[in-house]
Amino acid sequence: MVTDRIKKKSVELLGYEIDTVELRLMPYIMHVVQNGKCLDARSCNKDDYDVLYKWREAGYCKGILSKLTITKEFWVILCEIVFLGYVDTN
Repeated sequence: MVTDRIKKKSVELLGYEIDTVELRLMPYIMHVVQNGKCLDARSCNKDDYDVLYKWREAGYCKGILSKLTITKEFWVILCEIVFLGYVDTN
């Protein structure tokens, strides 16, 4: 669930409020880049790809349809938001 804390943090880090699609996609993207893999097309839908293209346009990632890579800046952003969404549930 996208909480007020997550909305506030995403505005601070990304410049906009993320939605549930983005929040749910973030841990998967972390998994993919940690393991040096390509996205599994069976695991992504049109909404997911729309988010990925938005991130690519922002300069956060490359290689959406091939081996996915992200910037260190984006890795830190993902860690902050995923921590709030999945670890620190206070």
